[in-house]
Amino acid sequence: MTETLEDSQILLYLGLTKDANPLFIQTEFAEETINDAPIVPSIMLMGIISSNISKHLPGPGWNIVNLTFNLLRNVYHGETLTFHFEIINIDELKRTMTLSVKAYDYDDERLLNSVVIVELNTKEKVSDVNESTTSNN
Repeated sequence: MTETLEDSQILLYLGLTKDANPLFIQTEFAEETINDAPIVPSIMLMGIISSNISKHLPGPGWNIVNLTFNLLRNVYHGETLTFHFEIINIDELKRTMTLSVKAYDYDDERLLNSVVIVELNTKEKVSDVNESTTSNN
């Protein structure tokens, strides 16, 4: 999944969360930091991961129960990231699936690593959902 992080999306996120950190939007402030420019809130990146899990892999009916997130470098406004999602474990008994998520910039530099455990909240079997997920992606 590829996502370009536009100013309008960042402003919408900041408005919804009432996050007033000048590091995320004020150029003059950010220029005085080690970043030299406004950065994207890391929680917004987690939201992009969550949204794509809900929509695509594994899809509707799954809920995140655990998420680890390691940001390797700050992400800047206007950057385009490519997120790679991979199923690394399926636990039929616990009705969970573990996903590895990695994001890369335009130059294929890895920007983040994440491991997400999702739980199936429908009456289907995990294996049934997994088969339809892998055949559709």
